[in-house]
Amino acid sequence: MQKARIGVTGLAVMGRNLARNLARHGHPVAVHNRTATRTKALVDQFGAEGTFLPAETPEQFVSSLERPRRLVIMVKAGGPTDAVINEFAPLLEPGDMIVDGGNANFADTRRRESALRERGLHFVGTGISGGEEGALHGPSIMPGGSAESYEALGPLLEDISAKVDGTPCCTHVGPDGAGHFVKMVHNGIEYADMQLIAESYDLLRHAAGLAPAEIAEVFRTWNTGRLESYLIEITAEVLAHTDASTGKPFVDVVLDQAEQKGTGRWTVQTALDLGVPVGGIAEAVFARSVSGHAALREASRNLPGPSRTGDAGSGFADAVERALYASKIVAYAQGFHQIQAGSAEYGWNIDLGAMATIWRGGCIIRARFLDRIRAAYEADPETPTLLTDAHFTEALGEAQDAWREVVSVAARLGIPAPGFATALSYYDSLRADRLPAALTQGQRDYFGAHTYRRVDREGSFHTLWGADRTEVTG
Repeated sequence: MQKARIGVTGLAVMGRNLARNLARHGHPVAVHNRTATRTKALVDQFGAEGTFLPAETPEQFVSSLERPRRLVIMVKAGGPTDAVINEFAPLLEPGDMIVDGGNANFADTRRRESALRERGLHFVGTGISGGEEGALHGPSIMPGGSAESYEALGPLLEDISAKVDGTPCCTHVGPDGAGHFVKMVHNGIEYADMQLIAESYDLLRHAAGLAPAEIAEVFRTWNTGRLESYLIEITAEVLAHTDASTGKPFVDVVLDQAEQKGTGRWTVQTALDLGVPVGGIAEAVFARSVSGHAALREASRNLPGPSRTGDAGSGFADAVERALYASKIVAYAQGFHQIQAGSAEYGWNIDLGAMATIWRGGCIIRARFLDRIRAAYEADPETPTLLTDAHFTEALGEAQDAWREVVSVAARLGIPAPGFATALSYYDSLRADRLPAALTQGQRDYFGAHTYRRVDREGSFHTLWGADRTEVTG
């Protein structure tokens, strides 16, 4: 009886397309779903694309896989994932592997990997980016887990991943939860990138007075230069689209309440735990949150604000392009700093240049820009921040006047631009000789005796604020 090289259970859109991608590349693939009709529908509709081995039961599914068994689960994160693991793990043998291709929290992945390792099984938390089209035509794939598991699984994943200049957009990220951690930060960067693009649109429309179709042409122009990316490309398409039922610009008939599935929020929460400043990502998450508080926004509609009269002036679109590029550099620098910190905290030894390499194709944030990031980490794998790479430092220098003008215009006209503003503040904070944190430490020492350190000698100190204000060692 023919055996499958790999199996996929959970045949919603992502799982179905991943199974089809594997079959299209000549890999016999076992397919299973809790509802057998979905398995049958896949084979009936796409059976000609390759070799599918449908299974109605978990036992039949597992028995159809060659050893070591590679079992990919594509179900909702959280409880459903644990339920599927608990169902299939008892049917597997030492050396077999369970691959979680969903958007799981990396802490859950670490827990699952540890528990299954004790049973002799490999658990491979795998980030997959690119949506349903990427899953079918070639995603960016971020597998974690053991090096041993990647030896058996990696060639298949590299085969079906996107390719840029012949290089697969897939690599072994690191042990246990490293793959899902990197996918989480990828999504956080995606939030920031989307927010900056949205602010650019808002400024071009309400400060420069351009119509959506005109802004679409601006974005198409930008997509021929250094901002070339999937997100810029689809932004132009969305802005150029006209709603068929009303004849209005499509963007004007969509409710302005952005939703989110949680990975951006996880990125910010994890950054707080690691003590890593990711203000650009946080502002993007909070901007979506603000948009969703309809009652709060309605109650605040008549709050006083500046007059929004006047034109931003000629050349404003060029200024926005420079501000967008500079702010994008900051957002990615913050994301890569978080990966660097997570890698150090959990002992993953993640290759940051490799992450930029596998994000160049297949994923949502794929962009020309990532080649520059890859080059930066190839030149100096230990660089503390992308902002100090010579190429990016030069770009930030060239953007200074435009960047500050855009933030100023937004404030003057009352146009919210939290992404641009926080990116600039982060940049200025890093380059400042001294920060007002010295005053913050003085306040903390005053009300809570939390102590402080001095610039002129070692140790920690406390001032007796309620007595004679002499200084004592902490």
